[in-house]
Amino acid sequence: MKLLFLLTSFLAATGHAAEPGSRVEYAGGTLPGLSQGADGRLRLDHPDDLAVRLGTQEFAIKWHKVNTLEYGQKADRRYVMAVVVSPMLLLSKKRRHFLTIGYEDAGGRQQALVFRVDKRSVRALLAGLEAKTGRRVEFQDEEARKAGKG
Repeated sequence: MKLLFLLTSFLAATGHAAEPGSRVEYAGGTLPGLSQGADGRLRLDHPDDLAVRLGTQEFAIKWHKVNTLEYGQKADRRYVMAVVVSPMLLLSKKRRHFLTIGYEDAGGRQQALVFRVDKRSVRALLAGLEAKTGRRVEFQDEEARKAGKG
């Protein structure tokens, strides 16, 4: 027990303690002032809204205002790297996992946020969003459905 306390204290002091929420990277959207590529977190633990933190900016989206959830993957081949390193890399694919959240803002305007999501947290994040919003996730294709549903 003492060891667990010491480890937790060390991680908190060094800034390595686990942050709550799912890690995301902002890929784009309709809100001005958000930096593309900003690292952030989506927190689903509040009963009334989705908490979004991107870099130093934080805002909330009311669950009942979310009207679209879409998930998909984008695969692109890394040909330049393959030629330089190894011909075997021609067969590799880099998978990216994207989540789009559409919602109506306080002014009644439709907004959209696109996030790159860590593949290890995709399933839990999608299930949590479906539960909180009452909306089903739309999958871009069958490959995305398999990755998102397991």
